[in-house]
Amino acid sequence: MRIPGPEEIRALHEKHAPTAEAFASVHRHCEVVWSVAEQLLASPRLVHVDAELVRAGCLLHDIGVYRLYGDDGRLDHENYIRHGLLGQEILEGEGFPETLCRFCSHHTGVGLTRHDVESQGLPVPPADYLAETAEERLVMYADKFHSKSRPSRFLSADAYADHVRRFGEDKVTAFEALRAEFGDPDLALLTPCAEVPPA
Repeated sequence: MRIPGPEEIRALHEKHAPTAEAFASVHRHCEVVWSVAEQLLASPRLVHVDAELVRAGCLLHDIGVYRLYGDDGRLDHENYIRHGLLGQEILEGEGFPETLCRFCSHHTGVGLTRHDVESQGLPVPPADYLAETAEERLVMYADKFHSKSRPSRFLSADAYADHVRRFGEDKVTAFEALRAEFGDPDLALLTPCAEVPPA
């Protein structure tokens, strides 16, 4: 499988971004997520993980967000949960293989189950959207440490665990399993990518 490089992926972002501001927000976030994953990949215990595939997954995972911007330049927060599937559609339309498309549709939260979709009435087709491979899990995990809010900011592992608790203790358990698998990034080393939370 041919894996696109950073410049090709940047061009894809530029093609689909409705505005320069949207591009700056989404593409920068994807780059920061890659910087988190790249740091974690330095661990000898992750030598089995395909770093090139993780890089592509990080840089592509949020491309569907562009389809949620209205003509007024505002983001449709109500349907934000759909951005993963919208990204999958974009990549499928560009001829990318399923392995890459899944980074879009399988990174939301710590994984969405059919039960989550049905019980919460989420605006996506009922199905399991779970990260299955180590590469998918790492992209999903690294994404949890950075927010595209204004200004963009980092979230500590503890802060994300507190955030995801509102969706159930099973989600906290899933996040803690990812922490055990990949470790905690040192967010202070990633500045000035974004603001670092206080210790």
